Amino acid sequence: MCAAGNIPEKCCCCSFIFTGNSDSEFHGVDFLPEDLSEAPEETGMRVNKKYSCLPAEEKGIHIINIRAIEDIGYDQHESTLLNSLSKNPDADCKYGLYFRDGKRKVDYILVYHYKKSSAGKTLTRRVHYNDSSARSTKQDQPLPGKGVQLEMRESEPHVDYHEDDKRFRREEYEGNLVEAGLELERDEDTKIHGVGFVKIHAPWNVLCREAEFLKLKMPTKKMYQINQTHGLLKKINSVIQKITEPIQPKVAEHKPQTVKRLSYPFSREKQHLFDLSDRDSFFDSKTRSTIVYEILKRTTCTKAKYSMGKGEGRKKETTLLNKRRKCGKYGITSLLANGVYSAAYPLHDGDYEGENVEPNDRKLLCEEWASYGVFYKYQPIDLVRKYFGEKIGLYFAWLGVYTQMLIPASIVGIIVFLYGCATVDENIPSMEMCDQRNNITMCPLCDRTCSYWKMSSACATARASHLFDNPATVFFSVFMALWAATFMEHWKRKQMRLNYRWDLTGFEEEEEAVKDHPRAEYEAKVLEKSLRKEHKHKETDKEKLTWKDRFPAYLTNFVGIIFMVGLTFAIVFGVIIYRISTAAALAISSTPSGRSSVRVTVTATAVIINLVVIIILDEVYGCIARWLTQIEVPKTDKNFEERLIFKAFLLKFVNAYTPIFYVAFFKGRFVGRPGDYVYIFHSFRMEECAPGGCLMELCIQLSIIMLGKQLIQNNLFEIGIPKMKKFIRYMKLKRRRSLDHEEHMKKKQRYEVDYNLEPFAGLTPEYMEMIIQFGFVTLFVASFPLAPLFALLNNIIEIRLDAKKFVTELRRPVAVRAKDIGIWYNILRGIGKLAVIINAFVISFTSDFIPRLVYLYMYSENGTMHGFVNHTLSSFNVSDFQAGTAPNDPMDLGYEVQICRYKDYREPPWSENKYDISKDFWAVLAARLAFVIVFQNLVMFMSDFVDWIIPDIPKDISQQIHKEKVLMVEVFMREEQGKLQMLETWKDNDKKKGENCNNHSPRLSRSHSGSLSSCHSYPLDV
Repeated sequence: MCAAGNIPEKCCCCSFIFTGNSDSEFHGVDFLPEDLSEAPEETGMRVNKKYSCLPAEEKGIHIINIRAIEDIGYDQHESTLLNSLSKNPDADCKYGLYFRDGKRKVDYILVYHYKKSSAGKTLTRRVHYNDSSARSTKQDQPLPGKGVQLEMRESEPHVDYHEDDKRFRREEYEGNLVEAGLELERDEDTKIHGVGFVKIHAPWNVLCREAEFLKLKMPTKKMYQINQTHGLLKKINSVIQKITEPIQPKVAEHKPQTVKRLSYPFSREKQHLFDLSDRDSFFDSKTRSTIVYEILKRTTCTKAKYSMGKGEGRKKETTLLNKRRKCGKYGITSLLANGVYSAAYPLHDGDYEGENVEPNDRKLLCEEWASYGVFYKYQPIDLVRKYFGEKIGLYFAWLGVYTQMLIPASIVGIIVFLYGCATVDENIPSMEMCDQRNNITMCPLCDRTCSYWKMSSACATARASHLFDNPATVFFSVFMALWAATFMEHWKRKQMRLNYRWDLTGFEEEEEAVKDHPRAEYEAKVLEKSLRKEHKHKETDKEKLTWKDRFPAYLTNFVGIIFMVGLTFAIVFGVIIYRISTAAALAISSTPSGRSSVRVTVTATAVIINLVVIIILDEVYGCIARWLTQIEVPKTDKNFEERLIFKAFLLKFVNAYTPIFYVAFFKGRFVGRPGDYVYIFHSFRMEECAPGGCLMELCIQLSIIMLGKQLIQNNLFEIGIPKMKKFIRYMKLKRRRSLDHEEHMKKKQRYEVDYNLEPFAGLTPEYMEMIIQFGFVTLFVASFPLAPLFALLNNIIEIRLDAKKFVTELRRPVAVRAKDIGIWYNILRGIGKLAVIINAFVISFTSDFIPRLVYLYMYSENGTMHGFVNHTLSSFNVSDFQAGTAPNDPMDLGYEVQICRYKDYREPPWSENKYDISKDFWAVLAARLAFVIVFQNLVMFMSDFVDWIIPDIPKDISQQIHKEKVLMVEVFMREEQGKLQMLETWKDNDKKKGENCNNHSPRLSRSHSGSLSSCHSYPLDV
């Protein structure tokens, strides 16, 4: 590695100079400060506007382009005399965290690929760019050396004009970055062959300028006392702090604060308000990288393809160039999309493991957050926000609040489950079903191959159904609806506390500015439209994409989403066919044990098939949703993210819940009756629910899909795939080490290590899996009270898993400011409202809760549940079977069956209107609908009441925000009063000096003029 003071032959080019005429022009790539004499401590190695080491008019020198030096054949050995020697240059720059001078911190990295030259040499350059003007003004002029470089390039037999185009764009873009005030340093002498790195540093004046543009709130010198609780609340808080001390992370940011610095949007005119005693730490690494990224997005590269040819082709490309300058500009997003740069990312703070690792925030996060050994501790959210930014900090804060709120839900769910276990032996309906003396003969479950069966054979299913189908589940459904409302209100209050702590109050204006920034793909589409109009000789002013331009994409989106939803329904229908055919096939089994386990076997295998299909389609639908959003070409990143979230959530919601909805609301509803069954394709009879109802099967379906998704998709994929990628990278590095052992024994630079990490793909996948889980916890919780418990266990692992991924396996993402979780909050509210309706229908139509109530209060003779099973069963005369549908073996039970029973409310065969729907059916249906209406409105009212009674902003936070505003007004009032006092003092002194000057001789007046001037200047200096 090259550092100031130790420069190999093919390394730093900062010292290649030659003398020439004073009026010669500069065409080099490396430079020294223009204002070195004025501010050496701030500028380091900076340059003038012509990229020269010293003003060309005074010194008459030039810096040669390194490529030209290689082509002409200058010896680089003498250049080392201009630099001082260093023992370990890599250690001086902290292995890539700083520039080679060891003083300027690397705030951002740009990565690009380059090809070896035709002579077989790798173009190896290390170049400094500092704040100077754009190189594009000199780009088309020949380099010094009488055009030797250009002639040699034209003589090369194979010239890759596409690579030339990328190189020219990089040069122009980097020149524009330098013009914007950034300082650059290039490194192509790396262990990763064919990959070059551009290190970017933002000097102090640029940080101040951009912080003012972005209205970043920075801490001032003014500190104030945070309101503390008094009396009994103070004692309770102190006791809670002592109890929870072992589960608090050992980080400084997590300790309770008693004082807080007053924050104010940064202003260069009011720098005296801010604590600038330590400029290096005033802007932390997260803020510095955010500022640099804003400059990278704003800085443009307007050049089109460059041509080395002449004539008509050159004219066409000149026209294209002018048009692109007019209609399209290329920021960092466009350059990344076009392959000009392959990656752009900020650096991690350092290593997180190993010997002699310096303390840094990344190492602290790894120890106190991204470790499974600290699963029981709170998250250091403030440190997460400090390192990754507000948007990621809010995600982990929300995940932590959600996981904490699952604790009471899990406890209540366990109690409900235990209540079902404790009362299973007292449940009269299940006891009647298991009683062998009742001798109830049931009708066949399928045509011909299935025979009659005893109801007592479904005893186990009936007893298991009671575990989840008991009066306590109704209470649990109401509880979970209120829990969801309380969770949303608790999160809003937590969010406001974080906004106050993180100085995010009054953030809307900044959000609007970010929201209006157009995406690279949108600009490219506008450019393409403009070029089409130019080709047709039409006038083009300011182009934009209209609904007509997007109509094909909208149509594709509509058709694509409908097709995907239809595909999901078709797969569920296919699984239904599988269940029916498998049940018929297993019923042929001659063994009694095989026939008794038909329902369990079919249900379990069908659910596993559903799970595999859901996991596969989840990945497919994620890719399709992104593609559908891309062809829409949304204008801004915010619009793109919201549309992507909507499509992905819609497709994944349908994919995950369609099988569950089928079992809950459709299975067994359209079966028909013996002698008049409903058939699919005239051969497959619709399946029906077990005698104990479909709730048990719904519970099995829900539990297997939920647990399977969490274990396989959320955890196994997130752990296994990164480990596999890491292993592949390790094997590749091992092969390279065997080829070049000495090179790879050296320690890698920080930016090389981070380049090998996975790029950050956004928070959408993380939120999506949690939102789907939230649906499992709330939507069908009446059928599976243990869902919150399994979600809690999963989330305890999920938090540490995501933390480990962010700290150790992903490149550091650009910090994004956000004051809330965005559209995800609306989705959560929608799921919470939908959960009330679905649980009302599950209790009413899927479970036997309403039929039991109706029987208990309308039909029971002694006020008990005795006789309930017989009441829910209808009778059928076996002589009424349709031809070819009667059982092949009617004597399978050992006796001839005359009347068989089936679950339905129909008239008996001896009635005048035999097999018609009975009055009992309408009575139960009316009760079910009444329950849905009452339950839904009551729970909705209670949820809204909880929403209303809990204020969104905690009272103490509201007081602190008001206090900050008052203190800020006081600060400015004092500042204005100070200015007025200084002005009055200055006027009084001026008046006195004037009187003294009039009372003295002219000679004395002249001698006092200096004092007078100093008197005038003194208040201004102060």
